[in-house]
Amino acid sequence: MTYVVDTHALVWFLEKNRRLSPAARAAMKDPTAELVIPTIALAEIAHLYPRKRIRVDLSGVFTHVAAASNCIIYPLDEAVVERLPAALSIHDAIITATALVLREALDPDTSVITRDAEIRTSGLVRVVW
Repeated sequence: MTYVVDTHALVWFLEKNRRLSPAARAAMKDPTAELVIPTIALAEIAHLYPRKRIRVDLSGVFTHVAAASNCIIYPLDEAVVERLPAALSIHDAIITATALVLREALDPDTSVITRDAEIRTSGLVRVVW
């Protein structure tokens, strides 16, 4: 199973925040799952951390990714841009489009780990929360 991880889910996982749902936590702890972090999540973390809105900085994310054998960072590339859903906000569109690319190319069971209502109600991708 492949999971594209939304920014808040990644931050809450690394902060051990109780707002992360049990299903999301279980998916992110599953050593057999492939966890994909879209670069937009890194950009959001780089933006939020210096404003003291989160406790996880980029180095913490990079340390986690380097230590996890099942975690990769996926770039905002042409394939993602070509699949941006027009109905979603840009951040949600990039996360969703990343899942669509991976679903087509890698794993038809790709899901997004998110609490975001816009992604959940779009019907474009499966969501774990």
